[in-house]
Amino acid sequence: MRRTRLAGALTAVIALALTATGCGGGDSPKAAPAAKAAAAPDRVEPLSSPASPQLPVTVGSADGRRVTVDSTERIVPLSGSLSEIVFTLGLGDRVVARDVTATFEQAADLPVVTRAHDVSAESVLSLKPTLVLAESTTGPAEAIAQIRDAGVPLVVVPAAKDLDDVGSRIDDVAAALGVPAAGEELRERTAERLDAVREKIPAHADRPRVAFLYVRGSAAVYLLGGAESGASSLLEAAGAVDAGKESGLKKDFTPITTEALAQAAPDAILVMTKGLQSVGGVDGLVKIPGVAETPAGADRRVVSVDDGVLLNYGPRTDQVLASLVDQLYGAKK
Repeated sequence: MRRTRLAGALTAVIALALTATGCGGGDSPKAAPAAKAAAAPDRVEPLSSPASPQLPVTVGSADGRRVTVDSTERIVPLSGSLSEIVFTLGLGDRVVARDVTATFEQAADLPVVTRAHDVSAESVLSLKPTLVLAESTTGPAEAIAQIRDAGVPLVVVPAAKDLDDVGSRIDDVAAALGVPAAGEELRERTAERLDAVREKIPAHADRPRVAFLYVRGSAAVYLLGGAESGASSLLEAAGAVDAGKESGLKKDFTPITTEALAQAAPDAILVMTKGLQSVGGVDGLVKIPGVAETPAGADRRVVSVDDGVLLNYGPRTDQVLASLVDQLYGAKK
């Protein structure tokens, strides 16, 4: 689960979800039955021309500070999304650690400096970083303060909320790394690829209703995404309706109940791949109270995307959108 938006949103609701255990219809276009995940590739694709940092630079940080970066020789990005951007800009050989959510192959052998979803300041500082990149939801605050107090330049990037944030995040990271031209190239490449996916979305009079469920069977956590879950922008870009948002759920997540699912009445269900595995696949998912009674549950229409990329809103978001489109509209794998 990516910490930047989703983990912060879940903190306040997991206690409720642990006690919550727990229907509709529609003739919207039907999603393809999906027991298989359509995860984005496990590798990022760096720009063809390696970037050469022009330093020092002084940049704004999302926490209101001005930060001067003198060296990018030892970079620690504290989220999977930020790691993807750094590697895609061509500076992956300078990254010395990773967050647990950086799951792509190029980062696999790097030491992890987070415990669950909390940053270990001691682990970060032991690697002698010359630049730390964080998101506005990265924590705990004490760890961030400890890294700063040690004199390490730390730049905070606003947390991603939707597709509109992709370009600005790339620009922010590129500016902090002293490679603004490479950032512009990557931003344009990403925008072009997203546009190419959008052009392939079938036109339908009735858009499929899709509910985003966050499930972790091992912890008995079953949540329904609402307007602030982070998934709405992707679903809407894929030509779908965010069923949770449309049913009136204004916050990020709420514990799944039969009533909430009946109100959402999804034609398809979106889940993260590991979450689907944690409940025993589609067979286990439809046993969650209320799921089987939805149109999606009755027809076993489940869309799954890898945890490491679904809500990253970074250079691989076009692949996420393409996966959603393929699964929703029945493209053959």
